[in-house]
Amino acid sequence: MKAHWDVVVVGGGHAGAEAAWASARVGCRTLLLTRDLGAIARMSCNPAIGGLAKGQTVREIDALGGLMGWAADRTGIHFKVLNASRGPAVQGLRCQSDKAAYSREVGQRLAARPNLELREGAAAGFVVAEGVLSGLRLEDGEELGCRAAVVTSGTFLRGLIHVGAERQAAGRWGEMPCVDLSDALRGLGLRIGRMKTGTPPRVAGKSIDRSKTVRVRGDVAPRAFSFRSRLERFPRLPQVDCFLTHTTERTHDLIRRNLDRSPLYSGVIRGRGPRYCPSIEDKVVRFAERDRHQIFIEPEGLDTDWTYLGGLSMSLPADVQDEVVRSLPGLEEAEILRPAYAIEYDVVFPEQLDDTLAVRELPGLFLAGQINGTSGYEEAAGQGLVAGVNAALVAKGREQAPFTLGRHEAYIGVMIDDLVTLGAEEPYRLLTSRAEHRLLLGGDTAYARLVEKGMAYGLLTEEEAAPIQEREERQRAARAALGGSRVLPDRGTLLELEAMGVGLSEETTGAGLLRRPDAPASLRDWLAGRVREPLGGLDDEEWERLVNEIRYEGFLKREREVIERVRRAADRPVPADFRYRGVPGLSAEAAEKLERHRPRTLGQAGRIPGVTPAAVTLLLARLASGERRVSS
Repeated sequence: MKAHWDVVVVGGGHAGAEAAWASARVGCRTLLLTRDLGAIARMSCNPAIGGLAKGQTVREIDALGGLMGWAADRTGIHFKVLNASRGPAVQGLRCQSDKAAYSREVGQRLAARPNLELREGAAAGFVVAEGVLSGLRLEDGEELGCRAAVVTSGTFLRGLIHVGAERQAAGRWGEMPCVDLSDALRGLGLRIGRMKTGTPPRVAGKSIDRSKTVRVRGDVAPRAFSFRSRLERFPRLPQVDCFLTHTTERTHDLIRRNLDRSPLYSGVIRGRGPRYCPSIEDKVVRFAERDRHQIFIEPEGLDTDWTYLGGLSMSLPADVQDEVVRSLPGLEEAEILRPAYAIEYDVVFPEQLDDTLAVRELPGLFLAGQINGTSGYEEAAGQGLVAGVNAALVAKGREQAPFTLGRHEAYIGVMIDDLVTLGAEEPYRLLTSRAEHRLLLGGDTAYARLVEKGMAYGLLTEEEAAPIQEREERQRAARAALGGSRVLPDRGTLLELEAMGVGLSEETTGAGLLRRPDAPASLRDWLAGRVREPLGGLDDEEWERLVNEIRYEGFLKREREVIERVRRAADRPVPADFRYRGVPGLSAEAAEKLERHRPRTLGQAGRIPGVTPAAVTLLLARLASGERRVSS
């Protein structure tokens, strides 16, 4: 082996980009190996970043020095906060990006990163010395030495594309799959499965009659994902509208009549598809009572006519797809530029990894992204960052603790814990409902939660963190000032408040006024006039966060207390040989699932579906008694 690296990252998608960036930032000599340097961070499906739970994840990546939020801000052409009328815990920032510009932006950032080299090539296997990874073997026979590697192969492991009866071996449309690498992973003794995802047809924008659709405008005052965007012009690109149409009874009839020609329903496709992003065939069959489904018409960029039809993924033959697309209002004359397709690919079941995303069977090897059974750019990027940091720590032989994130710290922590504890029998997607501590995981608090950790691991410099820390100090000063400001029910104050529709019968504080559900937006200026110094420098997003933290202060405090109580019990280890069957009071279902998953701690045990809090209490009592086994 001639060339030797600290860390080699295999694959240049969203997981690979973040893994390589993080490894290089930590100080490792890093190689990013990918088949096509022009396809780095390519958006294989919708060129959109963020959404519910996903937008919070992008903020977390940014707070840890990652690339995704910054690149999205610099290439976004339509920004919108989803669920804006609801509480901050379930809101989600989303943007439509210019597809080509996003890939270029990430590629350029990686190319300019010190300690990082980009190279075209494909891995085919692993070189092992004394039970530890020592290098990679490429498809052309060359061997690269390394101390750690991160495999982020996306949908390329034995990728197989389906359009009706037509099949082609591909990792993405027109791109060769990875077969040898899949065999090499099997050779490690890993349990490999098969999953499926899909993408809708792309149509020519000029062939759409938008007068028959509903216009969807972006936010008037767009919000950025990245704190770094505050230091430059934002948004950088012109903003455009998206559009909305819907399926019709003719659409549904066409699909029902041609289900036998869909490989999804004919039995040809065996991989499990994503439950939360089903194909249009699935929607029509599973939700037969619904007479229509929304279809989102979204541009792929400013300099292309290619347009994405969100919600219309399918695997029907091309001739049927023509009819289906033209049954939609506004798309009667649509020109399909590329048909929809389904793709099957191999995955490594992620319960075989630890919470650093390291493969237990081969020290030095890490996996991130869709190879772990997830779906979505954001999920992949979050895993890539964690795997990249930990690969770098292994490569450097540092004594620093592994880089992990708890469920109470980040959505990324929720995802990784779900994956390594529960596994993934279908493509995993982040949802706010998966996070039991979502009140603490809003996108507006990502920096307060994670910046210090990013600095501790070398992902952020002191200079980069300084403006974030200054912002946090402004928030603390403002909260303290409002909590200490006296608002007396004197005549002048009563008149001013009544003019805003606010009643006052007794002394309170500025925070007390904001805590009231009927507090109007005009209170901001009124309070700033009384507490000018701390409040005057807050921007709209900072003010909104301040109000939310004051308004939900009681809930947040209770949530933190719950976390501390749970933490004390959850960290308790469960012996590897603990026998669950026969524990008095433990249901057969709970015992069976605990035996199968073999949780390492009580916290993991409590997150297994079907294992109730009462069951965890029984286990805690059993462990406290010192009994490890129960006779059959």
